[in-house]
Order: sequence, then structure tokens, then C-alpha cells
Amino acid sequence: MDAKVERTFIAIKPDGVQRGIVGDIIKRFEAKGFKLVGMKMMSASEEHLTKHYIDLKEKPFFKDLIKYMSSGPVVAMVWEGKGAVKTGRVMLGETNPANSLPGTIRGDFCIDVGKNIIHGSDSVESATKEISLWFKDDELVTYTSCAFSWLY
Repeated sequence: MDAKVERTFIAIKPDGVQRGIVGDIIKRFEAKGFKLVGMKMMSASEEHLTKHYIDLKEKPFFKDLIKYMSSGPVVAMVWEGKGAVKTGRVMLGETNPANSLPGTIRGDFCIDVGKNIIHGSDSVESATKEISLWFKDDELVTYTSCAFSWLY
């Protein structure tokens, strides 16, 4: 993989799945020019989610977060492209939808911080950890997009 190209982990949370906006979210990442290299829908166990959110374990909202995230299916994805982590976070908007600008995913689709429909890695290091937690190596696809030369 080119040094300028990185991978990020994006998960559509249970409320995003239940509201039927998975396709809208995927379309935004595709339209931006990122390449989807892994995707699966799953019901994540509390154990799995505790590993994912371990850095928030001491927060007062931790138990509610785990309950919410295990309340229905999630769509786990890995996107690849130049600046995928930072740009992905900008596309998501602020954690609190009330602070998210129109045009961001949370700014356009969310009202409440407790139901903010999407998770995105906050650093390259976090992305690497999260991707390995949610995907086996053989579940990620390496390929050259026909649009690559038009993007870079």
C-alpha cells in the first residue's frame, strides 16, 4: 500500500442500520473517492464491544454504550484512501450531533449524542487496532480501483 494511502475502520451503529441509511453512508464514502476493502453486518457481543471501547471503560456512560451497541446489528467496514482516517472523521461530524455541521453524516442524520449512528477511527493507530479486532486478514480485499489514477 502506498505510504499516502491508509485504512480506517467505520461502523454503522444499530440506529443507523435500523433507520435504513446504510446505503446513504456508504455512498458518501464512495463519492469521496475512498475504496471499500472490507464490510460485514454482524451482531457484536458485549465482550467484543468491551474490547473495542476499552479506553472508555471508566466513563459513566460505558454500560449504556455497550447496551446500545449490542442492541442490534452493526455494519463494520474498512475504507482505504489518502488521509482516510482524518477525512473520515471530518465526514462523520462531531460526536455530539448538535455540534455537527450540515453536510456531515451526523449533522444530516442525527439529533441525539446517544444515538449518533456511526463510529470512525480517531487515529491511524486506532484504525489498525480496530480493523484487526473486527476483521481477519483474509476478510480484507486488496485490489486496484479503476478510479485510482483519476483520484491520485
